[in-house]
Amino acid sequence: MTLWCRHCSVILFYGGDEQTMKSVYEVCPVYRTERMTLRQTMPEDAEELLKCYSDEQSLPFFNADNCPDNFYYTSIEQMKSEIKFWRDAYANKGWVRWTVILNDTCDKVGTVEMFHRPVPSRIGSHGVLRIDLRSDCENREIIRNVLAIAQAHFYRDFDVNSIVTKAFPNADERNDVLKQSGYKPLPFEIENYLGRKE
Repeated sequence: MTLWCRHCSVILFYGGDEQTMKSVYEVCPVYRTERMTLRQTMPEDAEELLKCYSDEQSLPFFNADNCPDNFYYTSIEQMKSEIKFWRDAYANKGWVRWTVILNDTCDKVGTVEMFHRPVPSRIGSHGVLRIDLRSDCENREIIRNVLAIAQAHFYRDFDVNSIVTKAFPNADERNDVLKQSGYKPLPFEIENYLGRKE
């Protein structure tokens, strides 16, 4: 199925009727734009993802709120352990982690996480979106494509009315694209979050 995201001017491709009928925790969806593919993070992604999570220039942009560490890993063993942790969380219906794959090179340049946050809030039913990218991919084009997928699918697939995501003040390109895509600063319990209602 092909969709057009009017907010981000990105063409989207989605994985078919079987996926749309099942929970994301029964069949993990694969999402595509012309630029990238998001598919569930696999153990074999560890070597390439380590380039993202050992990138000291990327570290300041990672959202580690309520996480056991800061996502900075310097060994393949640490990376494999974290991927196992993500996949165990998926099996327990906690959250989904997808690997960001560039279609033209097949490079795996980061991950995207999404989950429905079952906590009462002034903003109502909401999901949290994490976007971790290698520093050379922390740019408007990549972020715009991730947000296009989120806006086309994540509200429905995670049964939320709003999506919130963190962007630090020094993340200029990320903040610009978020605001262009309709995200606004929130009266949230943690600083530097922006949100968008469906």
